[in-house]
Amino acid sequence: MSKAIRISSTGGPEVMEYVDVEVGEPGPGEARVRHEAIGVNFIDIYFRTGLYPQPLPAGLGMEGAGVVEAVGAGVTEVRVGDRVAYAGRPNGAYAQVRNMPSNILLRLPDAISFEAGAAMMLQGLTVQYLFNRTVKLKRGDTILFHAAAGGVGLIAAQWARAIGVNMIGTVGSEAKAILAKEHGCTDVINYNTENFVERVKQITDGKMVSVVYDSIGKDTFIGSLDCLQPLGMLVSFGSASGPVPPFSLSELASRGSLFVTRPTLFAYAAKRADLEAMAADLFDMVGSGKIKIDVRQRYPLAQAAQAHSDLEARKTTGSSILLP
Repeated sequence: MSKAIRISSTGGPEVMEYVDVEVGEPGPGEARVRHEAIGVNFIDIYFRTGLYPQPLPAGLGMEGAGVVEAVGAGVTEVRVGDRVAYAGRPNGAYAQVRNMPSNILLRLPDAISFEAGAAMMLQGLTVQYLFNRTVKLKRGDTILFHAAAGGVGLIAAQWARAIGVNMIGTVGSEAKAILAKEHGCTDVINYNTENFVERVKQITDGKMVSVVYDSIGKDTFIGSLDCLQPLGMLVSFGSASGPVPPFSLSELASRGSLFVTRPTLFAYAAKRADLEAMAADLFDMVGSGKIKIDVRQRYPLAQAAQAHSDLEARKTTGSSILLP
């Protein structure tokens, strides 16, 4: 038997149960992975609360790293004994061992630890497509990135610095401001003590920014639009404060023909060739030392509920992982 986190109803952290599961042999197109570390992300909370629906009972978690123990018929992407990491559906990473589709598994370079691998895949691949495909950033661009001291934000700050992009980050405390600055933000705004729209205007001498990356949602959406230059792009890639409410398209027209997109990693990485190219870029950035994966919270798998509570309360910085 193996241990895993399961939910049979949606709700608060208390709905997560630490239970025994029978894993069995992998089926066709599957591999059995024994986790060494598991990533914790806000999307896991969306599934737990029911904001993102899924059939119940169900597992949670979309990111992990470990070793392939067995493969099913037709598997060509990995072999037994491979060090692997992944980010993607189906949910179920909160487990010691799991059978999963082999086509989302990626061989993890020896130079990258399991902890870093588990913490970097969802967040790092997200930054990769946000900066290279949703909008192709170039040296000298100035962007605004909300939640700059979180796991995605700290990777984004380092990536921006590496490619010569000026990243203005928003944070919720002075300690987080220091952290974001250390990781590469050119300017940092504490949204609890400053009006981020006014500060962006001051920092940019009224020019505003070409792109806003917003994972907060409801609380920041209109303010994010107000930070954009005419023809600017708002990239809404999360809803930490709740879903963006309905809005009139005239809000975009009146601010200078703005663009809004709601991308997901899973659309950008749907093709295996794209996933491999994105991962190669991420592995190169991490392997070269340009990006360091900052794991700041570690919890035993059995304490996944505490990890969720801390993440929801915005007590965390950098990346959080579960250890099976």
